[in-house]
Amino acid sequence: MSLFVLSDTHLSHSTDKPMNIFGSRWESHTQKIYDAWQEIVSPEDTVVIPGDISWAMSLDEAYYDLAFLDGLNGKKIISRGNHDYWWCTMKKLNAYIAEKELSSISFLHNNAINVEGYTICGTRGWYYEKKNAPAETDYQKIVAREVGRLEMSIEEGKRICEDREIIVFFHFPPVYADFVCNELVDVLKKHAIARCWFGHIHSVYDVSGIIEHEGITFRMASADFLDFKPLLIK
Repeated sequence: MSLFVLSDTHLSHSTDKPMNIFGSRWESHTQKIYDAWQEIVSPEDTVVIPGDISWAMSLDEAYYDLAFLDGLNGKKIISRGNHDYWWCTMKKLNAYIAEKELSSISFLHNNAINVEGYTICGTRGWYYEKKNAPAETDYQKIVAREVGRLEMSIEEGKRICEDREIIVFFHFPPVYADFVCNELVDVLKKHAIARCWFGHIHSVYDVSGIIEHEGITFRMASADFLDFKPLLIK
């Protein structure tokens, strides 16, 4: 049994959102995901998808995207990205997938999940490029919320980990280029987290995708960076 990660699937089975406007690599990207996933991932494996799952605006609209993921091999652990407007409370999400019999999907939100010898924790996180930052955004409020959610997730992870390594998944990169979210990094250091994965960054293909910062390794898992192939963790 293996553990993989693939962020930013950006599915749009119920919406008209062609991703090739972001570059030729995105041409037919849903088919690319399907083909690579089914070749690489076995029914016994698990894939973490840290955000930007679907362009849907409501849970019902997201159904066909969730059903697409459910039909792929393996178990899926999904967390929220900045474009997942369909996301709602955990109670509603869990009731919905139970009603629709989407049995291979679990949600990561203020919780932790033991799988494949690891304890999976995470939150959406926060990232911004200073030159594009909207003036009205309350950064401290957003960061404080994400710090709280990360703390909750890791504390739950420590409660259930049973000597497993805790690994953390973000949608936004806590560290990238000249940006560092020190508040989130401090939480990771406090809990001795050594390995994290993130998505969100697109159209960047000439970098290693590995960032070392204060003893923590951050790896980029955006779907287009990985050429839409799930990345093996273990």
